[in-house]
Amino acid sequence: MADSATPRTVDPSGDAVAVAFSGGLDSTALLHAATRAASATAGQRVVALHVHHGLQVQADDWAAHCERTARDLGADFACTRLAGKPAVGDSVEAWARAGRYRALHDMAVAAGADVLLLAHHRRDQAETFLLQALRGAGSAGLSGMPRTQWRDGLCWARPWLRYPREAIQAYAAQHGLSWIEDPSNHDGRHARNRLRQVLWPAFASAEAGLAQAARWAQQADALAAEVATQDLALLATAERLDLPALSALSPARASNALRAWLSAHTVAPASLVQRLLTEWRPGATLSWPVPHGELHAWRDGLFWAPLASGSVAAVQVDLSRPGCYPQAAWRGAWLVEWAEQGIAPQRLAGLTQRGRRGAEQFQRAPATFARSLKKACQEAGLPPWRRGGPLLFDAQQHLVAAAGLGMDARAFASQDEPRLAVRWLEDSALPQSEGEGGAAA
Repeated sequence: MADSATPRTVDPSGDAVAVAFSGGLDSTALLHAATRAASATAGQRVVALHVHHGLQVQADDWAAHCERTARDLGADFACTRLAGKPAVGDSVEAWARAGRYRALHDMAVAAGADVLLLAHHRRDQAETFLLQALRGAGSAGLSGMPRTQWRDGLCWARPWLRYPREAIQAYAAQHGLSWIEDPSNHDGRHARNRLRQVLWPAFASAEAGLAQAARWAQQADALAAEVATQDLALLATAERLDLPALSALSPARASNALRAWLSAHTVAPASLVQRLLTEWRPGATLSWPVPHGELHAWRDGLFWAPLASGSVAAVQVDLSRPGCYPQAAWRGAWLVEWAEQGIAPQRLAGLTQRGRRGAEQFQRAPATFARSLKKACQEAGLPPWRRGGPLLFDAQQHLVAAAGLGMDARAFASQDEPRLAVRWLEDSALPQSEGEGGAAA
């Protein structure tokens, strides 16, 4: 492989360039190229990152081999052994992939690297495209692996993604490199290995075409994302999607916008997207379970809500000083601020926080009558899944505030007293910087 194919095209700003190093042919060639590129330029530090999966009897020997090779090539070395093992019935490949991602990310960050190089090549991309197609994936899945991608503050880069594996083999032979042969690569129980054993011997020329198809899918997915962004700017907020406006779009465009909106909240299989588009009718109230939450069609809007916590125990809270007071069990926080209209601080010192039990009454404003909490929620347009609380009661067990409704007017302080306003914020509405100071306020 020509030196122009080495990772010198990556422009890292961190103290080091990290290389995912399994010890196999591809990653050995990449580590060799990375160390050569670093020494030929500004002397960027290279660190080889090895993940010990603990799945093979030779794993300890492989880790030792990788450390020796890294030192011989002038690279630093770090290794993480994955804890635990796949649960019964779980995919070994999925377990190893998830653990490897976490380990590589953490080691790269610890090494001071903001770029992690991976040795994926054109055949890897072709295999990914075909495996995703066999699973019925859309354009996002068919896009395969991006050449560069920022994830969790780290750039995952694949500088050899458009090169055939034969070029890497030639590079390794030219420089006399030695590497590990993992026997699991020949295990036909794994889908990718079966593909390698059957496809490439019969269709050697398919690699370039499938990799090109993945690039077309990447363009199609990028275009779909642009269209979804434009549509959602008119159809949605972070909390609500306008279902009548969505249904006015063409079927393909509506599906695209719905999938984009759902992706911000949950993992939405294609079957769920289809159900949402076909089952909803104007004015209908419906619910669908999704991972980690529920979707609700209500008043012609689609809403996502986290899973209900069940019965939350009553607790004592002190909101007598300004601040943000997170309530993890209720997935939100009380925000307390000085205000012209509010509650006396001493009344907020010994509050009981609990859920709705029935028979509670709420007074919206001083000139109004107290109504049942159910009626107050309905009049305020509060969705049914947000009517359970939390509620705040003073030392005499008088209601002083309710999440989603605000302060009870009967608790307002007189004009000659200092006053604090209390309001509830859902987790989704909380600024990222809040949540720590409030707990201690």
